[in-house]
Amino acid sequence: MGIEKMKMPQLGESVTEGTISKWLVSPGDHVNKYDPIAEVNTDKVNAEVPSSFTGTIKELIAEEGDTLEVGEFICSIEVEGGGSAEEAPAQEDPVGGETPAKEGKQEAAKPAKKAEKGKVRYSPAVLRLSQEHDIDLDQVEGTGREGRITRKDLQKLIDSGNIPKAGDAKPAAPAKEEPKQAPAQEAPAASAPSKPAAPAPNVPVLPGDVEIPVTGVRKAIAANMLRSKHEAPHAWTMMEIDATNLVNYRNTIKGEFKQREGYNLTFFAFFVKAVAQALKEFPMINSMWAGDKIIQKKDINISIAVATDDALFVPVIKNADEKTIKGIAREITELAGKVRTGKLKSEDMQGGTFTVNNTGSFGSVQSMGIINYPQAAILQVESIVKRPVVMDNGMIAVRDMVNLCMSLDHRVLDGLVCGRFLQRVKEIIENISKENTSIY
Repeated sequence: MGIEKMKMPQLGESVTEGTISKWLVSPGDHVNKYDPIAEVNTDKVNAEVPSSFTGTIKELIAEEGDTLEVGEFICSIEVEGGGSAEEAPAQEDPVGGETPAKEGKQEAAKPAKKAEKGKVRYSPAVLRLSQEHDIDLDQVEGTGREGRITRKDLQKLIDSGNIPKAGDAKPAAPAKEEPKQAPAQEAPAASAPSKPAAPAPNVPVLPGDVEIPVTGVRKAIAANMLRSKHEAPHAWTMMEIDATNLVNYRNTIKGEFKQREGYNLTFFAFFVKAVAQALKEFPMINSMWAGDKIIQKKDINISIAVATDDALFVPVIKNADEKTIKGIAREITELAGKVRTGKLKSEDMQGGTFTVNNTGSFGSVQSMGIINYPQAAILQVESIVKRPVVMDNGMIAVRDMVNLCMSLDHRVLDGLVCGRFLQRVKEIIENISKENTSIY
């Protein structure tokens, strides 16, 4: 038997921390390797964390609601059969007599050092709440593991009205305060994304106001949108398209398609396919700004925006130009389903080269999207609406019209190439028909 400690895993290429949203095990539970033991929320995705070992859960080091950096310990497991491969060298070492004792000492000292730091390291949620309510964290007794202050501790103080302010404190010896102060300042630095919340204390919270904690996903959205607007000089253009042929064709086959395939054939799938085809013909649009160079991406991976009640996720349809309209419709359905059931994985959102946003799904007819950094452009597909249109023969007819609104990074793209790109998308959509458009 040996004790192994599980660490917070890296659940994405740029993920630096995760929040334990729910433990799926308790101390004393037996787990097999790869069994899910916790649900973790990061700034990109919700995911289940699998056990790295087979054994018995000894201790849950982190509590539900705790935010930990990648690599921090979350729980300990009593491993069957005496430890893992990582332990092996330490166990084989006893040849030198003194060395094992020395190493044992260092091993023992390591957790102690971590525990001491744990008492003064605050999660982003705790830091934010303390800033919003001007709480002096040095005066708060933590009830979490190893005396850690949790969000619940602060909420209890806020509800009671006994908020400890700087200066009200019980006198503390300077020697004790100094070590406490230094690590406390490390925590905000490690959680840089929570910095924009600094102005929050200026917002008065009145009776009846509702405070909504900023989740990891919402923080990531805020940071990426802010970066996009600050770094990318946005330009905007719009083109009006006659989608009457598309509407008629899709409406004649949607019932049969649903019966045959088991999912909906949406208008959006036709637009995504048209965009993928146009990107192949205008590869410059499928580019990214990289400081001293522009990178034109070979693969056409289309990000699609999928919203939930409180967040926006951008999963990716990989190699969209190689897929049929049916294949794209299936992927849209599957990815949207994953988002709404919390099963979207980090890899589902990686590698996007261009974003298409279905803003028309809630009735919008004109909007300006913020570019999904570091991509060079985003296209908003607006609502299809019936409008009277003057035809080429001078007659007025009721047609199904749609606006395509495109935001572009003017460092990478100019109006000419974007105009030609939109013209090509318009041409593809306006020429959709039973005769020349294959669904399969």
